[in-house]
Amino acid sequence: MPQRRHLRIRRAAALILILAGCAPTNQAAPLPPGPPRRIVSMNPCVDAVLREVADPAQIAAISHYSHDPRATSVPIEWARRYPAQGGNAEDVIAANPDLVIAGPHVAAQTIAALERLNIPLMQVTVPRTIAENKAQIAAIASRIGQEKAGARLNLAVDSAVQTATWRGAAVSALIWQGSGLVPGKGTQADTLLAIAGFRNASADIGLREWDILPLEDLLSHPPAVLMTGETNMRAGDAEANRMMAHPVMKKLRHKVRVVNYPSNLLHCGGPVIIRAVARLAEIRREVDRQP
Repeated sequence: MPQRRHLRIRRAAALILILAGCAPTNQAAPLPPGPPRRIVSMNPCVDAVLREVADPAQIAAISHYSHDPRATSVPIEWARRYPAQGGNAEDVIAANPDLVIAGPHVAAQTIAALERLNIPLMQVTVPRTIAENKAQIAAIASRIGQEKAGARLNLAVDSAVQTATWRGAAVSALIWQGSGLVPGKGTQADTLLAIAGFRNASADIGLREWDILPLEDLLSHPPAVLMTGETNMRAGDAEANRMMAHPVMKKLRHKVRVVNYPSNLLHCGGPVIIRAVARLAEIRREVDRQP
């Protein structure tokens, strides 16, 4: 028994030294043949892709954001089937992964620790276009040995975009989320708005790619359609609640169509594009029926 305890202490000490950068790089243990069997995602948008393309048994842990009903881009019931890791090296290592997929916002020290431990790592960027999203889906699917599932998902994205494409005149619109956040020109949201028959009014107001639009400026430059994260109000988002409950919003509603566009459709691509363009197309049809 003392020998086992001594061995555990030695292993714990070695891990601490590695994480602190005080130990030399270890040699990676031989990986089993074939695709990864224990994938850890450190990004909520990657979680959404894995839900569609991975074998459920391949997923060892997902991003903690996907366990938050206000932030998740996947069904919360699905997310809670898997452990959530908080973004630090200790959580990831505890999941015993044979592949970690990380986005651009993971702390550099966490990435460095994973590299020192020779844990296989796939780093992805934030796609800005539909083509970049499809390329990322294909890359993730290929890396985990699920090329056919990736191809099916990309066909579904193409089909959703084609179905949502509006052939008539565009209507001015703004996506206005918590704290007044507005996606401008050059964003994925801007592209999806155009597909569904909307003209992003952010440029008319002089907003940048991602910018904050105060309520006062919204009143002086109202679009025809205002898409807000009203879903956040039901989830207890105090900032969204404050914005939408402002007395001035009652006046705005008389000349602007205010519609619900959930914030969880705004920040991720991949399979989220399918739901996003479907919701935008639904809004556009409503506008066309009741101009």
